Amino acid sequence: MRKLAVRQPAPRPRTAAARRATYLQLGVPAAVLGTLTGPLAVVPAAADTASVAPIERAHAGARAVPLQTTPATYVVQPGDTVSSIANAFGLRTVDVLTWNGLSWRSVIYPGQTLALTGTAAPAAAPAAAAPAPVATASHVVVAGDTVFGIAQKYGLTVDAVLAANGLTRASVIYPGQSIALNGTAAPPAAAAAPAATAVTPAPAATGAQTHTVIAGDTLFAIAQRYGTSTASLLALNGLGAGAIIYPGQSIAVAAAPAPAPAPAAAPTTPAQSFAALDAEQAGNAALIIGIGRQLGVSDRAIAIALATAMVESSMRNLAWGDRDSLGLFQQRPSTGWGLPEQILDADRSTRVFFGGAADPNGPSTRGLLDIPGWESMRFTDAAQAVQISAYPERYGLWETQAFQWLALYG
Repeated sequence: MRKLAVRQPAPRPRTAAARRATYLQLGVPAAVLGTLTGPLAVVPAAADTASVAPIERAHAGARAVPLQTTPATYVVQPGDTVSSIANAFGLRTVDVLTWNGLSWRSVIYPGQTLALTGTAAPAAAPAAAAPAPVATASHVVVAGDTVFGIAQKYGLTVDAVLAANGLTRASVIYPGQSIALNGTAAPPAAAAAPAATAVTPAPAATGAQTHTVIAGDTLFAIAQRYGTSTASLLALNGLGAGAIIYPGQSIAVAAAPAPAPAPAAAPTTPAQSFAALDAEQAGNAALIIGIGRQLGVSDRAIAIALATAMVESSMRNLAWGDRDSLGLFQQRPSTGWGLPEQILDADRSTRVFFGGAADPNGPSTRGLLDIPGWESMRFTDAAQAVQISAYPERYGLWETQAFQWLALYG
């Protein structure tokens, strides 16, 4: 009997879901499907912001927040700066400088270990101070060292280090110089004294014609002004090619008759040459005083601000300075004090110097009112706590004049 062929109905098109189920039944890993559907996902706009590196001065109070617990120390890598290290761990540059006894001019180098917490520096002090009882204890100066930083490192006072080495507050230390760390080492320090005084303008005592350095001076510019050469100035003053000059320092510029030694005493009291201010300086002094009065700070705080402005810029709103320093207080954009145009706003930069609750920079920088116990500090130490200068004793030289300006222009 002949079988009749039964016509099977044509298969209906399968839905995408059915095809996908069949695909999965064939053993295709679900992760593969994930890679197929992944490109179709919409990434939230907020995700893009995570890849944008924070700028140091985005806006007042902005500071990078660390994604992990800040370590006690950090080993410097090639290309690092103190500012970039502080920013990476959500710290203030001024705090990292203070914890490590550095100044704004200090140079860090790969392999150097920096303390990243306020408790790390004191912990190291006892170990560093341990050699102090040894009569031969000394420290060899490296680039970036200051007497202030060395004293902090070994748990000593600035006055003790100066006395142990026969130095004055006007002396300049230099790389390679050996600094005694206790009073019993004074005899070796006496031998080193000629080297230290050779860096200062000792020739002035022989009757040389001198020039008192003001903010912005360079050896090249001074040489041009007096018709001599930079090499001659270096030789005449016993300076090295890498020497740093500073406002108030007396530089010998030419040999002179013997009666000239009298002016050589001027560098010890540079403030005496500024009994009165010119119009530009007086205007800036009045501005500083006015803002201090507006903020309700004490007369001593205003005097500290006046002295600081005189040391840093000769109380002029300079559009240049050491490295990227600008303005009345020579604040640096690269270390978080603000954008260049903000720092050159004398009103704003003065408020940032005072700091406190009304600080336009918020917590990004530390002003005078943010320094714990600043009222009981020495005049020069209070200013130094804000400025972190390579020459911490310069501010105290202007204390008397600062109070005179306050009375005159306030």
